[in-house]
Amino acid sequence: MVDFAKWQDIIISSTRTRSFPLTVKFLKEGEEFPEGTRRPSVNLAKRVTICQAVTMARIYGWVVGLDRSDIICVPAILTWGMSGVQNVEDEIISLLLSVGFAKDRETAISQLNSMIRPAEGEVKGILIAPLAKTTWEFDNLVIYGNPAQIMRLVQALKYSRTEEIGGDFQGKIACIETLYSAKAVGKPRISIPGMGDRVFSMTQDDELALAIPSSYLSTLIDGLSEAGKAIGARYPVTFYQNFEPVFPKPYQEIAKKLKLFE
Repeated sequence: MVDFAKWQDIIISSTRTRSFPLTVKFLKEGEEFPEGTRRPSVNLAKRVTICQAVTMARIYGWVVGLDRSDIICVPAILTWGMSGVQNVEDEIISLLLSVGFAKDRETAISQLNSMIRPAEGEVKGILIAPLAKTTWEFDNLVIYGNPAQIMRLVQALKYSRTEEIGGDFQGKIACIETLYSAKAVGKPRISIPGMGDRVFSMTQDDELALAIPSSYLSTLIDGLSEAGKAIGARYPVTFYQNFEPVFPKPYQEIAKKLKLFE
């Protein structure tokens, strides 16, 4: 059995992220949440956004489960295929136009077409948990970090694999890109948390998110110890200090007058 708690410790000690690495599992019709899962509609008596559930998992360390009854975010319900409405694409286009994220219908269609979304009804539930608390098979691993921490994770992934690491950087309805797209394309993805992340879930200004399919996890762990080892690459990045500073001219004139360095 893989020791996910040990692997979580490796990720955190190597990158010093402020939050836990998360596993994400997409439940299909008939699948149940594991015992002990916190459901916002049940345990908190309220509906939440998906990004709030992410924060509960990565900051509080909770195992959080969401289905349609737990979610209050309209853009998420539409893009995750949980609305049950006909012509959902038209509804998403209308939403993008009505809130001012697209200047015209053509632009809105382009934005929609770039989103990697599950089919209507494909995802019945979303299970989000810290890696160390995961005892089930999962679809993606998601790690939040600042650009330098994400850089280090990307270096680890690229140490032994050649796939490009891309993303869809829209800055809105980002939960679909952050949580789902890596599974859909079978490759790691970087995302920029959107407005909802920052308004509702307190995602910080310096945070990005990296998602990787579960099959890449051992690649990540191995790469964190090997990538850049010959030059001491790590996080925090060490500053270069082997140089002699040159001070502004007034300091140089005083030093010359006082013969400080002769």
